[in-house]
Amino acid sequence: MKILFFDLETTGLNPDRNAIHQLAGYVEIDGVIKQKFDFKIQPHFNAVIDAKALEISGKTKEEIMQYPESKVVFGEFKRMLNQYTDPYNTKDKFFLCGFNNASFDNQFLRGFFNVNGDKYFGSWFWSNTLDVMVLATQYLQNKRIEMPNFKLVSVASAMGLDVDVSKAHDGLYDIELTYQIYKRIVEPNSLG
Repeated sequence: MKILFFDLETTGLNPDRNAIHQLAGYVEIDGVIKQKFDFKIQPHFNAVIDAKALEISGKTKEEIMQYPESKVVFGEFKRMLNQYTDPYNTKDKFFLCGFNNASFDNQFLRGFFNVNGDKYFGSWFWSNTLDVMVLATQYLQNKRIEMPNFKLVSVASAMGLDVDVSKAHDGLYDIELTYQIYKRIVEPNSLG
């Protein structure tokens, strides 16, 4: 089984107006992490950049405008995908996996393909997704009333993971927490 664990940091909440400025994650095949990645991405030319979104991720507009151009990073991302899957084989695709990715990240990732002129998102990824927030809902249903919210940091803490709040909203750190939560749920003995 091929899973692309991924997390995004964006310039806002609307995938039609805003853009990705960080795409981080792990390529896992048959339970083995084959590659970790952390792409920094300059928002495409017409993307709206909301100051509040950047504040959450601890970035400035000047900083993200120094990142490599979207089309360059898109090419690197596709080359990475090509190493592990064949887009012409309809049975060789990744499951997308993230925290709240079904309702947020997946749309931004699809938009990243579209803005770079690639309409073949479905050649790389299954249409159904693995959403760790949804998986954690059942796992933590008896603790939910005690939790302040159901954000990634709160879920990780409720599951007994060590959390460094100062690193939250960095894509690579967030995907590490997401990955650990996923493993605790689907492979309870894998993390000790």
